[in-house]
Amino acid sequence: MQKIRKGDKVVVLTGKDKGRTGEVLEVMPKDDRAKVRGINMIKRHQRQTQTQEAGIVAKEAAIHLSNLALADKDGKPTRVGFEVRDGKKVRIAKSSGEVIDG
Repeated sequence: MQKIRKGDKVVVLTGKDKGRTGEVLEVMPKDDRAKVRGINMIKRHQRQTQTQEAGIVAKEAAIHLSNLALADKDGKPTRVGFEVRDGKKVRIAKSSGEVIDG
């Protein structure tokens, strides 16, 4: 079970986007990286195709999971723990002790 999943609200801890929050678009567990909406933007040259025009396109680059922390209900970063409740393994916010999902 992963600590950070697609759809989670996360806070960036280090780098040029430090302090900013965003939603996780994709998680790559093999590389320990994730793509976050609006964070770590890069510009790439795009070749013209039938559907897309040529030009310079800005898109999200992957960011290492160690530089992300889950945002608690108040928007502050929190660490994630696991507990078994009602026979189900759930994620727990360490700062508030609240269940993050299910």
